[in-house]
Amino acid sequence: MSKYVWLTTLLIFCHINGQSVLNKYYDDSQKIITAAMNDSTAYHRLSYLCDTFGPRLSGSRNLEKALDWIISEMKADGLSRPRGERVQVPAWIRGDESLKLLLPFEKNLSMLGLGGSIATPKGGIKAEVMVVSSFEELDAKEKYVRGKIVLFNAPFTTYGETVQYRYKGASAAARYGALASLIRSVGPWSMNTPHTGGMAYDKNQPQIPHAAITMEDAMMLGRLYERGEKIVMKLDMSARSVADRWSRNVIAEFPGSQNPEEIVVLGGHIDSWDVGQGAHDDGGGCVAAWHAVKLIKDLGLRPKRTLRIVLWTNEENGGRGNQNYRDEHLDELKNHVLAIESDGGVFKPRGFGFTGSDTARDMVTQISRLLLPIGSDGIFKGGRAADVSPLNDEGVPVMSLKVDGSKYFWYHHTNADTFDKVDFVDFNRCVATMAIMGYVVADMDDTLPR
Repeated sequence: MSKYVWLTTLLIFCHINGQSVLNKYYDDSQKIITAAMNDSTAYHRLSYLCDTFGPRLSGSRNLEKALDWIISEMKADGLSRPRGERVQVPAWIRGDESLKLLLPFEKNLSMLGLGGSIATPKGGIKAEVMVVSSFEELDAKEKYVRGKIVLFNAPFTTYGETVQYRYKGASAAARYGALASLIRSVGPWSMNTPHTGGMAYDKNQPQIPHAAITMEDAMMLGRLYERGEKIVMKLDMSARSVADRWSRNVIAEFPGSQNPEEIVVLGGHIDSWDVGQGAHDDGGGCVAAWHAVKLIKDLGLRPKRTLRIVLWTNEENGGRGNQNYRDEHLDELKNHVLAIESDGGVFKPRGFGFTGSDTARDMVTQISRLLLPIGSDGIFKGGRAADVSPLNDEGVPVMSLKVDGSKYFWYHHTNADTFDKVDFVDFNRCVATMAIMGYVVADMDDTLPR
């Protein structure tokens, strides 16, 4: 949208609504956009986070070193009370792993064990492979499963639908006597990139090793199976779970000028899987939330309410960080005005999902008009995301940053989720989008009603 068209729209809206949010915050929003789009500090900090500490799986030294650095940098920024709140998290260690196709020809296959999986027996598992496309097909062929490796070759539809094979596939196959299970990686596109992610075992079924292979190899094996070819593989995994370890949620604040006890949260999850660099999932979201608040402070804007940065730990394989935050801050949740999460990558922002009262939705919709110049003015249904959902359960209105997600699952949970996939302009638009929404909600006269 051209600046002229946007200004015309703004003037018409202001004329209809009198002294609106747009009149009051237009100048401030323009300052935020200009500063965000011309700043490289956040982008370079994300690069440093990714390149220096690497993947940040819960329980790892990488994550804890990254948290130390973030707290130190937040102190240098002059933010109030940067700190780590201790959280006990699960610790899963991948170890060495390999998968080799033996028949109908030999090939080393790219694979990633799924988080929480057990290891294979020493020496690995060598077995014939059975390919199914759904749980229903598995049930229909149950008498052929025993002693085999089951591959779930389920095409990607939506993440919510297809991820069930990652999460529940091992126990479904074990019910009928499978020795191990594999899934076609959960995503719409691949360049030989397997996707890891969390899985769980049904306590009523045997535990078997569970891993992901590439979409390309899964489709090839599916075609071989349909032709009646005998498929044999050898799977080796040394994965193990160890005793829980200590991690931290990182918290810092910019205190409000009039009602500091009232809080607007901006955040993301700082842990990642143990592959790639966790650039889009979710280092970018964390740095964008952090720098949204830093930007407001550096511009000399002082909202009435406190802006709080929360970088949750252990979203990927336990969700203990968000539970711990809720429990540690239960007494002050009545004063949490809004919680905003970014956990969909830092691609071009489109706006926010929102969960709250109808009146609050109308208010944030008015605020969103300030985001028209950068195209992130949409307000969509559904603001619940993993780390703000426990707060929403306690009545706190929540938002999640919505972005152009067409490429998110290309990189999600893979070795390809690296800093080079982050676009400077799109990333800074995410910073500006979160900064404007957070600032206006924290400063406007009326509190969002529950």
